[in-house]
Amino acid sequence: MLKLNLSNKPEWLDLGHEVRVRLLPLTTALMVAARNDPAVTALPGDAGDEQSALVFAKALGRIGITDWEGVGDDAGKPVDVSPDGIDALLDVWPLFEAFQTEYVAGGLLLDQEKNVSSPLPSGSSAGAMDTAQPAKTPAKPARKS
Repeated sequence: MLKLNLSNKPEWLDLGHEVRVRLLPLTTALMVAARNDPAVTALPGDAGDEQSALVFAKALGRIGITDWEGVGDDAGKPVDVSPDGIDALLDVWPLFEAFQTEYVAGGLLLDQEKNVSSPLPSGSSAGAMDTAQPAKTPAKPARKS
């Protein structure tokens, strides 16, 4: 069952390492805006999954992150949220993984649910596995009645 969250209030997400971010709800508008981000649209067609995931997550972060705690400069002084800061935050592997798993994946989950069938490169059964054993003798034609 699909559970709708009708709240449009930002919520806090703990990314670990004493860092948490305040995020806008992951709506269709946010996903569309991230897909149209210049960094995402500039990806080459042969970009790998890892590169695409990172660029998309950063685009989504720049749109969705409205505040944070536990983020500071080299001297430990808290810094304000900024696009460059969000990109740097998501370059930290454990923080990226938490953001990807807890925020981004939630938005992509429904998109993936519609694609649960076998791959179909050239027809309705091209990617499906055979389930029946091949016949050992040719089938006899049906009798006319």
